[in-house]
Amino acid sequence: MSAFMDSIYTLGSKIGTKIRYQGKDFSFFSGTSYLGMGEVKAFEEKITEGLRRYGISHGLSRINNVRLDIYEKFESHFALDAGAPDAIVWSSGFLAGNTAVDFLRTRHRHIWIAPGTHPAVLPSEVSIQSHSSREAWKTWCEDEAAKLPASNILILSNSVDVLHPTVHHFDWIRELPSKHEYTLLIDDSHGFGVLGEGIYGCYHLWKHLPVNFLVSGSLGKGLSMPAGIILGPKEILGKIRMTATYRGASPPPPAYLFAFLEGLDLFENQRKKLHANMSLANSLDTFGKLEHDPNFPVYGLKDVAWVDHLEKFGFIVSSFPYPTSNDPCINRIVVSAAHEVTDLERLDQVLTELFMMNQV
Repeated sequence: MSAFMDSIYTLGSKIGTKIRYQGKDFSFFSGTSYLGMGEVKAFEEKITEGLRRYGISHGLSRINNVRLDIYEKFESHFALDAGAPDAIVWSSGFLAGNTAVDFLRTRHRHIWIAPGTHPAVLPSEVSIQSHSSREAWKTWCEDEAAKLPASNILILSNSVDVLHPTVHHFDWIRELPSKHEYTLLIDDSHGFGVLGEGIYGCYHLWKHLPVNFLVSGSLGKGLSMPAGIILGPKEILGKIRMTATYRGASPPPPAYLFAFLEGLDLFENQRKKLHANMSLANSLDTFGKLEHDPNFPVYGLKDVAWVDHLEKFGFIVSSFPYPTSNDPCINRIVVSAAHEVTDLERLDQVLTELFMMNQV
């Protein structure tokens, strides 16, 4: 059995910042629940209220002659606060991304795919260019844009590299030749709840780029909702609403959308807590020595042995092989809004010992 298989924890109860496994208590610094909404009792109560009002699920098509009002209410609110012209909510982020890229791929002559782009927005039957780094890919894009005759180009990327924590920037697109028509599709699954001024991700950060701009992604990470979303121009999203995928797919459970709209203050409180925890973590010497981006609550560990050491001291962090089962483990500490100051301070003490042992 591999070392990775030895470190799998199979639980039969809710995962929070504290978990119990085989009679031992651990502090949990993994997952993607950046806002820690699963720890907010008031949000759970609003979901329960939504279940009573709208039912446990909604298996009807969005084009059915009987419709629930909550879907359009949610889409209108999310689009407005994200700074987007329009929004479509889906049952998952993967479905949202697949639908967006499947619609766009046949309408563009060239497709430029950034390294590490999530499979949700990777078009099928399109070869992926190999580049040594994101900077090398950007240089390649600039060179291609300069030498190509006027055309339409689809650019695909994540908003964040979560494996080697980095928040991506797209200002460089402004410098591309204006002879082309560009469409930019960003998977913002790890940005919702974290990036930007509110909880709506990166759309408002890049909406003024000279491109047709779309964002897709999961709402099940930072926002803790079993749903996905596409944000973008009304004309494009209007055409997506005419596709068989939209017309045939069931939407997400309505109770969560209701709880979101009724609990916006709860999300804002958690956003403030997350940023306070990020500020604290970034101020600690040990966290500052880890691979990280100050605007994202994930901290990379280069030595897999540290994962075992942290476990001995009662900490479980993220560690699994990626992108394939044959690749090395990606090891990370994930900080959430649900962590207490004492959690971070205890972890800092253990990391300090690790740095001293390794003379870093």
